[in-house]
Amino acid sequence: MNKYQRFIFDSYDFHPDTRVIALHYSLDDQIHFTETFTLPRNLELQPNHPDLDRALFALHLSGGASYYKTYCPRAIEVRSGHLTREQAEYWNQLYTHGLGEFFYSNQIDFRSLVKFPANPHAHTPELSTQTSRIPKHALVPFGGGKDSVVSTEILRQNDLDLTLLRVKPHALITTLARTAGLPLIEVERAIDPKLLAGDLPDAYRGHVPITAHLSFLSLAVSLLAGFDSVFFSSERSSSYGNVDYLGMEVNHQWSKSLEAEQALRKYAAAYVTPEVQYLNVVRPLSELHIAKIFTRYPEYFNQATSCNLNWRLVERDPGQPRWCGHCPKCAFTFALMAAFLPADTVVEMFGHNLFEDAALLPLYRQLWGTEGFKPFECVGTPEEAQAACYLAQNQPGFTGTPVITAFLEEVKISDPDRLVLILMTPDYKLAPAIVESLLTKGGVE
Repeated sequence: MNKYQRFIFDSYDFHPDTRVIALHYSLDDQIHFTETFTLPRNLELQPNHPDLDRALFALHLSGGASYYKTYCPRAIEVRSGHLTREQAEYWNQLYTHGLGEFFYSNQIDFRSLVKFPANPHAHTPELSTQTSRIPKHALVPFGGGKDSVVSTEILRQNDLDLTLLRVKPHALITTLARTAGLPLIEVERAIDPKLLAGDLPDAYRGHVPITAHLSFLSLAVSLLAGFDSVFFSSERSSSYGNVDYLGMEVNHQWSKSLEAEQALRKYAAAYVTPEVQYLNVVRPLSELHIAKIFTRYPEYFNQATSCNLNWRLVERDPGQPRWCGHCPKCAFTFALMAAFLPADTVVEMFGHNLFEDAALLPLYRQLWGTEGFKPFECVGTPEEAQAACYLAQNQPGFTGTPVITAFLEEVKISDPDRLVLILMTPDYKLAPAIVESLLTKGGVE
């Protein structure tokens, strides 16, 4: 579908008085979009930081994915700045791989589709070299699940000055921040209403690389508010894809993957700022290992949740269950918790015993890798799902349930204890040296 010929990155602006960052886009100068971020009034800002404009330009480019995907025009025009060839290649990579699930779901031939324009007159800014140093003032984007809880607690043990960041205020996140005893920056994001109101006939819909967009927002907030580091919470298994499509591995979590993280870190250091380190303290860890660490913090058991039903645009009633009990994230996270906690504790967390629900067997088979492919969700690898059920199989309350019975009949692991050992061993090659130091001091073995 090429109803429009050009997707245009029009302009961006920041108004310190209203604290609004506005990102403007259009299709053929006919359909116009504006997305805004509003920073809280109680946040002290440095609006004259010399690197801020570069951060806002990058934020403008990352935010365009939500609007570009409506019709996927053949031409991309950038009016808000100039890109070197290397910059254009980065954005081509981000849009092509970050929209991989979207292309697959809509059966769009993405090959040679995304072409950001390089300007021969653009030049790389003369930024000082970024050096790896121990952070002092860290900004931690906080999703409300076990991964961000574990990141926060590891960083706390490193005596860092921590502040949590949340886009779109949410009651569950507010409660978690209160439990953590940490300050919370809540940024309001307003997507252009035309995306939500059905005003675009025949427009495509689908998944976008939201982690990349939030990463560039975090860098901009760090420059404005004086943070020297940003810590995301993407585990090593986020690099594991879902399905092949037209010669490309499609990964629902591509913008959380190691490839995306390394590319963004390199881009940010070269084209945005050397003053803010872009880091990820749980990158060397598997989902299984993160779950084990999470069990050290029972104060979060009945507050944290990974179920996406909680993070929809329309906030749910606070009295609703935190876990829906039938989505891939609920099924996978239940297995992780069942690997390390007593059945009564896990059932209290989720509201019921998901291993007793035979209707979930098709979903568990996808998670184990015995049927179909890994669900398009932020879940771990088949090996992690298998190892979790292997560890849970002898737990009173889980033994003999439909899910564990099916697991024992259908899944054969050649050396399960070795698999568990591998998953419980950090892979420090995946992260800068500073991360190993932070994990060690944080009590991770």
